Amino acid sequence: MASKAVALHNQIEGPEGAPVLVLSNSLGMTLEMWRDQAPALSERYRLIRYDHRGHGDPPVSPGPYTLDDLGHDVLALRDSIGAERFSFCGLIVGGMVGMWLASEAPERVERLVLCCSSASFDPDAYRARARTVREHGVAEVAGAALERWFTPEFRRSQSDVLEWAGRMLRKTPPEGYAACCEAISGADLAGRLGGIRVPTLVIAGAEDPAAPPGRSESIRDSVPDARLEVLSPAAHLANVERPEAMTGAILDHLQAVVREET
Repeated sequence: MASKAVALHNQIEGPEGAPVLVLSNSLGMTLEMWRDQAPALSERYRLIRYDHRGHGDPPVSPGPYTLDDLGHDVLALRDSIGAERFSFCGLIVGGMVGMWLASEAPERVERLVLCCSSASFDPDAYRARARTVREHGVAEVAGAALERWFTPEFRRSQSDVLEWAGRMLRKTPPEGYAACCEAISGADLAGRLGGIRVPTLVIAGAEDPAAPPGRSESIRDSVPDARLEVLSPAAHLANVERPEAMTGAILDHLQAVVREET
């Protein structure tokens, strides 16, 4: 059973009355990770960006968390702003939240974009990372995370972006980071995928070492009528490494669905 939902730090922009689009960030990042997508998306949508519990500004509720917790937090946020239905785009753990929402509350989700994600990740690895962060802090795992997030060439040529992402990661509260690791470790969404009935786009980074394209292919093959787009070069944070391509893919998917419905 999910714990009581917590109030999430969020930012709302875009026209009132426009269709609602929720963006969900990765582990160790805040809503600022969508900075390159926000301007274009907020022209057409009522855009809601938020931080997972344990991330960003609000007080950190003690862990462990479950994916149910993270999903119910989004539904509570939806209720608080009066958005009856919404489209959802999530990256990594945000993508897992999206799979949970589309299968748990299908009447509320209109369209779905799942980025660089997986139905499950290695539970032992995430439990070990949670222990490390509680004992030594987020900085202890930051170097390895940045290597997973970006391709070697991007790390060499975009040092300013690397510093920006690293600062955000290291500022994440250790308990919030560790507790979200535990949410990932306890989640296996494979059995839910066949029940997702909303139009779904799956996006993968061709060079992603943490969620290789094969995991996205598995999601695509399991969700009825889902489509897959692979971005290259791109690793785990494909929206940062390939911002224009990611934004275009999201808009094309949402607008294609709108045209089909009309």
